[in-house]
Amino acid sequence: MMRFLVRILANALAIYLAAYFVNNFDFPHQTQDWKLLLLAGLILAIFNAILKPLIKLISAPLIILSLGLFTLIINIALLWLLSQFLPQLTIIGFWAYFWGTLIISLVNWVVELFIKKKKAE
Repeated sequence: MMRFLVRILANALAIYLAAYFVNNFDFPHQTQDWKLLLLAGLILAIFNAILKPLIKLISAPLIILSLGLFTLIINIALLWLLSQFLPQLTIIGFWAYFWGTLIISLVNWVVELFIKKKKAE
C-alpha cells in the first residue's frame, strides 16, 4: 500500500515537471490544483498497475521485435488515455507526448530505484 502511495506522488510530481518543462503539455499550475494533480497521479498509477501489464502481454512480439522501444508507444498511449480522462490535462502534438512520457518514465525510474534500495536494506 505504501509503495502505491509513493507511486501516486511520483506520478503527480512527474506530471507537474512535464507540464513545467515541455511545450504544449499543459496542466493547471495554481497551488489550489494540487488535488487535481494527485488525482492525475492516481489515475496514471492505476493505468500503470492494471492496463500496462495487459497491454505489454498482448504486444510482447512487437516489444521483442523493436528491442523494447514499443514500450515507449505503450506509455504514450497511456498518457493519451490520461488526457482523455482529465480534460484539464491538454497535450498537443507527438513531441509533447514523447517528451512528457520520457520525463514521467525517468521520474518513476528514479523513484523505483529508491523504493528497491530501501526495500533491500
